[in-house]
Amino acid sequence: MRSFEGYLGSVANPRVKEWAKLRERKHREREGKFLLEGVHLVKEALDAGWPLEVVAFDEGSGVLEQFAPYVEEACAGPGRSGPAWIPVSPDIIVKCSETGTPQPIFAVALKRPLDGAQLFEADRSLVAVLDGVQDPGNVGTIVRSAAASGATAVVLGKGTADLYNPKTIRSTMGALFHVPVLEADLDELLPQASERGIAVVGTSLQAAQSCYAYDFGARSVWLVLGNEGGGLSPQVAELVESNVTIPMSGRAESLNVAMAATVLLFEAQRQRGLQND
Repeated sequence: MRSFEGYLGSVANPRVKEWAKLRERKHREREGKFLLEGVHLVKEALDAGWPLEVVAFDEGSGVLEQFAPYVEEACAGPGRSGPAWIPVSPDIIVKCSETGTPQPIFAVALKRPLDGAQLFEADRSLVAVLDGVQDPGNVGTIVRSAAASGATAVVLGKGTADLYNPKTIRSTMGALFHVPVLEADLDELLPQASERGIAVVGTSLQAAQSCYAYDFGARSVWLVLGNEGGGLSPQVAELVESNVTIPMSGRAESLNVAMAATVLLFEAQRQRGLQND
């Protein structure tokens, strides 16, 4: 049985410094890696078979008891299966964490870039397209709702918060491992979708058509969601085929973009589910 790699205790260790740099976007983009903090996210990644380089844990915390099956698999046989499991000091856990009271485990994960051509392969696709959604919590929640509603993918346009921002990742609650997410230039991608007969649908408070009257089941639909304050950018608004609104009988100026996305995605799921009965 293979043992763990050597204990790391100093935050000055070069390897630790490289991990800590992944808290910054420029280093994540350069290295093609990102951090996962906490028991839930690390388990979700392991269960999904996501490529992990390292799982670092506080050996004295007892957290590894929750990962016994994964450790057994990693340590079985003469070769390595999966990530390196490395015991580290509590100081290193804090150094590589964004939260004030971090859980005693984190992982270094590899990015899995996706090809935009994959978006056109699905029959009757349902895609959430984000145009300048800046809040990491909103982006993460939309990814979570997309995964829960059976959406085909999520597309992040320019100006949208980084998927691999620790706050975004926490907000996804592991859903980023279950729905494809890719970055793209919407000025290029949306015309390609329209040319293929895909309905590119925006959201607007001024739209005449209710989302409940729109037919989400007839063909592929891409839902385009705009910035929290300004909505869709003028360039993207011109590329939208039609707009829908979410009727509100109560008194509120508008819905949060993540809430609006959730309503629309699950309305599409409802319609498509009814058609499949």
